[in-house]
Amino acid sequence: MKTLLQLFLAFARVGVMTFGGGYAMIPILEREIVDRKGWATGEELMDYYAVGQCTPGVIAVNTATFIGYKVAGIPGGIFATLGVVFPSVVIITVIAGVLTHFADIPAVQSAFAAVRVCVCVLIFSAVVKLWKGAVKDKAALVLFLLVFILSIFLKISPVFYVLFCAAAGIVFTRMGVRGK
Repeated sequence: MKTLLQLFLAFARVGVMTFGGGYAMIPILEREIVDRKGWATGEELMDYYAVGQCTPGVIAVNTATFIGYKVAGIPGGIFATLGVVFPSVVIITVIAGVLTHFADIPAVQSAFAAVRVCVCVLIFSAVVKLWKGAVKDKAALVLFLLVFILSIFLKISPVFYVLFCAAAGIVFTRMGVRGK
């Protein structure tokens, strides 16, 4: 029961600090789950995050469920998921009740505009961390550039990019390009 409570509280801390969606939560997840709790390595976290992005649902919820399951099985997945969702439910309920009365005030509009800038920085920080952990050789660089260019010009599901890269990783390993 202690572990389940720890999962709930750890993911509640992640949930309360995650502004701007799934990408912005990577640095917070890394600090809480990898550095503080040691429930996953940085590489495992990125793997869970990638799979969480490809599966239906919210990335934060999917990632919390994966890590919770790893730590404490099905109950762990449930408690971690409840933890990451709980702060959002409370915050959104409060904001919804209050925002309708204050949304037209210039200071409130300016505050939201500034928060969007902050979220952009958090997402950029997450991209830099992902880059450092993922692009370690020429094969990964080629995949990065190819998927980056394709994603700019083609409007297809990220699932196809992930599946393509997984297949390419297997092919590269069999060809001896990676894994040495």
